Amino acid sequence: MKRLLEIEFIKLWNNRASKVLIITYFALLTCITLLAFVKFDIGPIHFDLAEQGIFNFPYIWHSNTFFTAFLKFFLLLVIVSMVANEYSNKTIKQNLIDGLSKKEFIASKFLTVLILAFISTIFIFIITIILGYSFSSITETYHVFSGLEYLFAFFVKLIGFFSMGLFFGMLIKRSAFAVGGIILYFFVEFFSFIFVVNYLDSRAKADAIYQFLPFKALWNLIDEPVTRLGAVKAVANQVGEKFNFDYAVHWYEIVIVLVWTAIFVYGSYLLLKRRDL
Repeated sequence: MKRLLEIEFIKLWNNRASKVLIITYFALLTCITLLAFVKFDIGPIHFDLAEQGIFNFPYIWHSNTFFTAFLKFFLLLVIVSMVANEYSNKTIKQNLIDGLSKKEFIASKFLTVLILAFISTIFIFIITIILGYSFSSITETYHVFSGLEYLFAFFVKLIGFFSMGLFFGMLIKRSAFAVGGIILYFFVEFFSFIFVVNYLDSRAKADAIYQFLPFKALWNLIDEPVTRLGAVKAVANQVGEKFNFDYAVHWYEIVIVLVWTAIFVYGSYLLLKRRDL
């Protein structure tokens, strides 16, 4: 395992584009700390983001993991280009000639996926702890650590998404086309979901069907946190709206994403196994 990881990280570090994308990704993650200093006035209204409670424990686990998950696209580019470069640089053939089996080759890619997802999760954990203890009005130990299921869901979400990138990279072999393929599939799933909602005249029935598809399954892991904010609820109550959403991380949603992860990884292996290099 150590040998496989060393091979992959040497390749990543020697690739200028991957290095820039990784540094940019973690720099942007760090920038979420700047949200604590967002303050502005609109006429007589003073707006202070920290005072809205977004950094309160345990809510901060939900909000941080939800919003930072949008940045995962940067590492997706790294994963896809990592695979595509193996074909364009002929290193995949050389690795196999040098004694690396096809199973080990896919294992090395998936281990890289796991490591990048794990480092990202630890990074978010540290940032959240710092922001929470700096600005949260609730710092009791029970509340501080009662939202860690969102962090686990974040980790699973990254693994699932990066595994999809691994599969499309193996399938298409060109990074730009592979990313384009992922985006195209996203729009197919998204617009077909809207069509099914209108056709069935039921969002609940459409959700029940689409929860098993990749992008919907990834989205379901961490629900939007905005409607949990007290200020948002207060405004909703004033206009006669009430939010009664389920924000919990459910075990079956985790299982669905893990099943897709297994499908993507095994699918990548089958593509490599059957392909004439």
